[in-house]
Amino acid sequence: MILENRVAIVTGGARDIGKAVSKKLAREGAKVVVNYFDNEEQGKGTVKEILEEGGIAIAVRGDMTKKEDVQNLVDQAVTAFGNEIHVLVNVAGGLVARKSIEEMDEDFFNFLLRLNLNSTFLTTQAVVKHMPEGGSIINFASQAARDGGGPGASAYATAKGAVMTFTRAMAKELGPRNIRVNALCPGMIATTFHDVFTADQVREKVANGTPLKREGNAQEVANLVACLASYETSFVTGTNIDINGGLAFS
Repeated sequence: MILENRVAIVTGGARDIGKAVSKKLAREGAKVVVNYFDNEEQGKGTVKEILEEGGIAIAVRGDMTKKEDVQNLVDQAVTAFGNEIHVLVNVAGGLVARKSIEEMDEDFFNFLLRLNLNSTFLTTQAVVKHMPEGGSIINFASQAARDGGGPGASAYATAKGAVMTFTRAMAKELGPRNIRVNALCPGMIATTFHDVFTADQVREKVANGTPLKREGNAQEVANLVACLASYETSFVTGTNIDINGGLAFS
């Protein structure tokens, strides 16, 4: 198990990609802190599944846009598993709604920045105090950060573009401490995100536009996260890695 005896925090770790990541890290030996926000059933359900598979995990509720909730998440991790946190995976974020520039107001734009960018900043700031040499941070950007996103996704794409830049900056800042920072840029992954925000005909067109002629799935993303979290990728940092079936190349 490539993450044996390591402690990992997964924000937004109770559903879809976050859930797959939480379970994969646990299977690889990590003690996982599963953060959830508004669905206690999902949070505790994900932990239950991990425990049933022989893994170790706890669930902690928290809004990652609020500093006090972030600090509580870290405090709960330290109380449960000790002072060192080896892996941070920042999955929490979202599109919320599709709005054109004329439809959105300043509050909506700022909320999308807080949800996707500020949350990543706050968790990183809180966790690095407990992260030893060899630690790994994996952020979630998006293909939208590469291409500006689809209709009504400009605020989301902008925030995720900032996550990409923050990833590079943190790789430089934390590199001398032997802490690696990378991000993933998922394309069309079959999750409730696209069930809610993407029309079926658009999903089919995008899937057929990839060389692999399909959507990705959450487990494929989780597998890549686990690799980046481990010592197997000890010379990989500052990257924003595309996982989109070959739809677009960086």
